Amino acid sequence: MLVKIYPENPNSKEIDRVTNILKDGGIIIYPTDTVYAIGCDALNVRAVERICRIKNINPQKANLSIICYDLSNLSQYVKVSNSHFKLMKKNLPGPFTFILPTNSNLPKIYKNRKTVGIRVPDNNIIREIVRVLGNPVLTTSVRDEDEILEYTTDPELIAEKYKNEVNLIIDGGYGGIEASTIIDCSNEIPVIIREGKGKLII
Repeated sequence: MLVKIYPENPNSKEIDRVTNILKDGGIIIYPTDTVYAIGCDALNVRAVERICRIKNINPQKANLSIICYDLSNLSQYVKVSNSHFKLMKKNLPGPFTFILPTNSNLPKIYKNRKTVGIRVPDNNIIREIVRVLGNPVLTTSVRDEDEILEYTTDPELIAEKYKNEVNLIIDGGYGGIEASTIIDCSNEIPVIIREGKGKLII
């Protein structure tokens, strides 16, 4: 099912429809400030496992990332130092993934890696979904390295490919092709481990 939602002013009725799907353990595809992504309620382990199967990810080995509405509930999910928090505050919302040590509130599936990526995208659609849901959303990009780019930027083509694997696809306009910049904050000194769309302000 393909649903049109406008990023400038997301329709609350459509947002409620999406969050109800997530609450039921459903999987959605949605726009971010970088590429289109597949997600679910990050605290629903069955849904997380389902995404890992769709994307052929081994959760024991892969870095999982979650989207938060803002930084206010960050300490519920990760351990973050004052200096890392200030760095995140300067750069978010934006096209960054900050890798931080997990804490005890995240389900066990995240703890095998001891770290989790944190995203607060500059995109009203997904942030509003997260706000209404009240939980973070697991996020993994739709794009595969060997894929034709058009297939992962056009929501209608994404829907064609994934319509039997996910519950809902949000058409929020054409997606980007550049991934987020990844900063590893699991140690004292932050390290950029992937240059992407975001230019880090120190």
